[in-house]
Order: sequence, then structure tokens, then C-alpha cells
Amino acid sequence: MAFAERFLLIANPKAGAGRAGRNLGALQTALSNAGATFDVQTTSSRGEATTLVRKALADGVRGVGVVGGDGTLNEAINGFFDERGAALPTSAWFAPFPAGTGGDFCRSLRIPTKIEAMVAHITRANARPIDLGWAEYTLENGEKEGRAFLNIASFGLSAVVDRAIESLPKQIGGRATYFVGALLGMTRYKPAPIAVSVDGEIERETEALTFAIANAEFFGGGMHIAPGALIDDGLLDIVGLEHVSKLRSIAMSSAIYSGRILSEPGITHRRARRFAARTLDPAVRIHVEMDGEAPGQLPATFEVRPRALLLRA
Repeated sequence: MAFAERFLLIANPKAGAGRAGRNLGALQTALSNAGATFDVQTTSSRGEATTLVRKALADGVRGVGVVGGDGTLNEAINGFFDERGAALPTSAWFAPFPAGTGGDFCRSLRIPTKIEAMVAHITRANARPIDLGWAEYTLENGEKEGRAFLNIASFGLSAVVDRAIESLPKQIGGRATYFVGALLGMTRYKPAPIAVSVDGEIERETEALTFAIANAEFFGGGMHIAPGALIDDGLLDIVGLEHVSKLRSIAMSSAIYSGRILSEPGITHRRARRFAARTLDPAVRIHVEMDGEAPGQLPATFEVRPRALLLRA
């Protein structure tokens, strides 16, 4: 079944070391052959996808397709909210066309990466409501900011790795990029004491290499950090690598990629609606990342917004 209405296709041509731009023509042809009608807009700067989606929704568009990686998808879904975080009044659907370095959200959905198979998968799918995460974190100047995340938010080593990846050439491939970024992050990140709280419970103190607050299953270019996480259960999966040394985390690599991470020593797992974290030393900065972007730092809160988006995939 083809798309029933005209939609907007937003593409980040730089995603996947330029792969998105190189394949855009072939994707358009495949969509047209599948009976879809659409308009195309490309992004040229960070944050532009958010602006394009907000304008399209204000103009009454019925669907938004996004070509890019997890960062571009994150920008786009934030266009379904206004600057204060309120959901915009729309029944438009959202469809991801994977073309980035990591592609972790689309990996959870098992969306094919070959263009013809990808188009067949998405055009035949019905729109369904899914959850989003919402994070409120602290900026460098101490102010608070809020942002939706589609896939996974995390803090600790993972955020340091994301910042390291920004300086790496993406031509070496997704998994290799994240592997090199992880090695660089290991040399730069030192765990510090934090206080965490789940669903408003009394805070507990801990030390963690990484906490992942997961709406879906994968992050970091294929790491299966939250096996069993569902995008429509009204909950977030909170996975902590607590009191795990850097050396031990390297030894866990096989378990992380294979989805056996939750059975490893030092791993904690809860499903919750809300999670909060802060550093115990105000002088220590622990950065937060979400969907591959690192916009702020602790203290931060993360909560689920059930059925916040109509996904077609």
C-alpha cells in the first residue's frame, strides 16, 4: 500500500559521510515508483530539520519523512514540539529513512538499509503511536533546556565518546567510527560520584561509567544496550554500568553487541517513567547525550511521553 497523501521528505545530504546525499536521487525514484507523492527539502546546518518540520506542520503537511542519521531524526522529531516543549496540534506521521553513521533507531525497527527494501518496508507500514523521551538538562551557563529524544539518552562515557566522534572522519564506517571514539573517550572520561532517582524514589548514590535511558534498543553504532526495550510500552529502560571499570567495560564488548549485557555483573536495569541524576560534586561536569548529540550536562531529568508521535515504519 503506497502513501495515501503527499508528504515532505527532509534530507541531510551530509549524513553517513555524504551517503545520504549520494543516494537521495535513487530514494526519490524508488518512492515515486512505489506510488508516493512528496516534496523534498535538504538541510545545510545544525537544527534546520527542526525548523523545517515546524513550518511544514503549520502548513498542514500530513507526513514527514527524514533521510539521515540519528541526529537528523532527533532534530526532526523536535519539530513536533514548540520551543517550550509543548506538542504541536497535528496528526501528521513521521517516517525514518536510515542513512547515517550509526542508524541505531532504525536498527531497533529492523528497517532495511537497501533502498528498494527500505521503501517497500516503510510504504507498506501503517502509522502507529509510539513513545518519546523528554530530557531536561543543564547548559554550560547553568540554564536549563528541554529536548525530546527518539532513541536513547545517556550520560557519562557515552557522551564523551559522542563528542570525540564529531572530530573523526565518517568514511571509515559506523562501527569503526564508534570504536575509535570509544578508545578516545576511555582516555578522557573519569567516573565521578552521582545521585540517581527512579520514579521519584529516594536518591541513591553510585558511580557509573554510563547510564543509558532507552526508548529503543541500540546506540553507539550497534551496541545492544537495552535488549527488550519497547517504543510503545509507556516506559523507559534505565541501564546502568555501575561500578564497572574501563577495563571491564572493554571485556564486556561482546556482551554489549550481542544483547547479553543485562546479565553481566555490575549492570543495573529498571523500567520507569522518570529518571533523575545529578553530580555530588558541583565542580564535576558529566555530559548528557541523546540520539548521538551532546547538548548539555547533569543535573538532568528524563521522562517518557507516551504515544507522543505517529511513526510510520
